[in-house]
Amino acid sequence: MKPEKFMLCLSLLSLLLASCMPPASMPTSPPPVATLTVMTHDSFAVSEGVIADFEREHNVSVVFIKSGDTGSALNRAILSRESPMADVFYGVDNTFLSRALSADIFEAYQSPLLEKIPDEFKLDPDLRALPVDYGDVCINYDKAYFEEKSLAVPATLEDLIKPEYRGLLVVENPAISSPGLAFLMATISYFGVDGYLDYWRSLRENEVAVVNDWEAAYYINFSGSSGRGPQPMVVSYSSSPAAEVYFASEPLTEAPTASILGAGTCFRQVEFIGILKGTQNRALAEKFVDFMLDWRFQEDMPLQMFVYPVNSEARLPEEFIYYAQPAVEPARLSPEDMAAHREEWIQAWDEIVLR
Repeated sequence: MKPEKFMLCLSLLSLLLASCMPPASMPTSPPPVATLTVMTHDSFAVSEGVIADFEREHNVSVVFIKSGDTGSALNRAILSRESPMADVFYGVDNTFLSRALSADIFEAYQSPLLEKIPDEFKLDPDLRALPVDYGDVCINYDKAYFEEKSLAVPATLEDLIKPEYRGLLVVENPAISSPGLAFLMATISYFGVDGYLDYWRSLRENEVAVVNDWEAAYYINFSGSSGRGPQPMVVSYSSSPAAEVYFASEPLTEAPTASILGAGTCFRQVEFIGILKGTQNRALAEKFVDFMLDWRFQEDMPLQMFVYPVNSEARLPEEFIYYAQPAVEPARLSPEDMAAHREEWIQAWDEIVLR
């Protein structure tokens, strides 16, 4: 056989053998070796890419169990404490914190990220519940309404019982709604336990509207969101004006709503995360707590849940810088007082306002 023919045959044989070989495996990420379960309230949200980074870094699959509003989610965690449904619980706030701690559902953990968090947010000295975010429950108002009516915006809680604001405020039922409960706490902090019921009697006489939840108050009753509601003032959050800009169908240069930020008119909510007792994934649970306190999650959170990060190094998005403003002097009550008297205060409110 001529050399040229031999080389040609050899080349063809090589190609034939190569075509019969199994294809080379493409490099892939290893399958997760563990699952971490996180129980949250229904308002929890995080960017998919942020969670994917955590899963990839720790070779874990994170499963979220959304369990209703804050109170309902905490009830579920407490009822299942003998056989916990999750490894981590996020979302208990300072209005329910003492209840969670009394139920002894958390294991203590001293995260190294705590050094980046101001002491004002660290409400559990035993480090069973670690702060993640905060938000101020305030009265929001429809700017256009007050401008069109040439009506001054109320500056204090006392202003709301003046006749010119009759029927202009909608609030949420504190027995059902977290912001409703926070606003009730603001009035107790401001007027004291001996004066808050008289204030609510005056609000009722001034035709305050009461609905069950924030969604109904903000999207149905409030004129600043739908443009059709009967009330130009609503109990919401100081970050709500930023949300109005962020979600606007057309670009806005100014928020259509704003918050009343007078001393004591807003109530500061702080939300916490804790490792549930009985977890079989303690090391991963610690990593997840660190993840929620670190800059990546903290900077993602404002435009996901419209709350403020507690990590002092986290940067705020432009929407928060230009259109939202935290309260300078928010109302505060100790977690112990709220735990001891919450149901009593709610029942007294119900008898005055709804009956």
